Amino acid sequence: MRQPRRVVLTGMGVITSLGDSLDQFWTGLCSGRSGVGPLTLFDVTEFKVHFGGQVRDWDPAARFGGKEARHLDRFAQFALAAAIAAVDDSMIDFKAISPERCGVIIGSGIGGLNEFESQHTIMMQKGPSRISPFTIPKLMVNAGSGQVSIRWGLQGPCSAVATACASATNAIGDAYKLIQVGDADVMITGGSEAAITHMGLGGFAAMRALSTRNDDPPRASRPFDRDRDGFVLAEGAGVLILEAEETALARGARIYAELLGYGMSADGWHITAPDEQGRGAARAMTRCLADAQAAPDQVQYINAHGTSTPLGDLAETRAMKQVFGEHARRLQISSTKSQLGHLLGASGGVELIASALAIHTGVLPPTINLDNPSDDCDLDYIPNVARESRVDYVMSNSFGFGGHNASLLIGRYPTP
Repeated sequence: MRQPRRVVLTGMGVITSLGDSLDQFWTGLCSGRSGVGPLTLFDVTEFKVHFGGQVRDWDPAARFGGKEARHLDRFAQFALAAAIAAVDDSMIDFKAISPERCGVIIGSGIGGLNEFESQHTIMMQKGPSRISPFTIPKLMVNAGSGQVSIRWGLQGPCSAVATACASATNAIGDAYKLIQVGDADVMITGGSEAAITHMGLGGFAAMRALSTRNDDPPRASRPFDRDRDGFVLAEGAGVLILEAEETALARGARIYAELLGYGMSADGWHITAPDEQGRGAARAMTRCLADAQAAPDQVQYINAHGTSTPLGDLAETRAMKQVFGEHARRLQISSTKSQLGHLLGASGGVELIASALAIHTGVLPPTINLDNPSDDCDLDYIPNVARESRVDYVMSNSFGFGGHNASLLIGRYPTP
């Protein structure tokens, strides 16, 4: 039986409320800065929530040219821009690799919501004959993956994942497995989201899922804090280059980290609320460790899902205690959503990038706004200030509406 191939991470690209380069992103996280602020994409006066993790100063025409930009929904623009940054960061030359050995999997929880809303308005005001012929190619969830594969002429495995807030983590896990079993040598993977729209903001607010701290947006996202009152809607993308170890070594690539394990599960509980005891999340983490053949006490840092919702943070804390036992007290944990907001289907991509940079730089980003830890959330969440710490094994968690749970484990390369 063929041994699973080792898979490494060689390139990363981000588009977030803290910036659209790795340096801006990482500097912002490690300084404890919040990217959350007033929304300016449309008039939010009549909405319950007036703030979010908006990508600011976004000029797609300057990046892609006016014609191409008009053919891409905002979420696909983010996906393509982050993919270009990741490819540049990896210094990979796709002309030197068979295109049939290179693929794409980019997740999105919602896809082209901007396009759907704008074209629906046109239809209602002017009739169905005025709907743009680009509507469907722009709004479909797989538009991000499709556009990225077209950019470099990649002809290997290509798909999209839509598992709500677990989308990017599932996408990365699927890409990892494809390389591991030999179906691809290189995968561009991650997630993208642009759901700060009238319907996105209004819909999540109607569910009472969002924080309503309109008087203090930068302090609204406060995972594991006693006074948390919901998540902060955000947008952006996180895209990574995964390669078979031999492919990366053959071209002398810089390796940020090695992917070691992937686990997923379903709560089978409720369409939006998590299993209150965190049993589904615990199964995903346990399966991830088993896939990596790693012991719980080898994990040193967890980039938590940590959305700042009362139920979600408690369930994740309970899940970590189930999986790690007494070692849970020694874990270092943080939620970068405290600074970025919640990027929904893109969050897992951005957070795995943060996890890899934690290994690469020896700095763990903080959980900001953690002023009064909840009595039931009593682990080490790296409150408010980044921490210097060498970590060799890092887990990243993503849990989505529908009861979707996914975890990834990465390690220092070569693993000690």
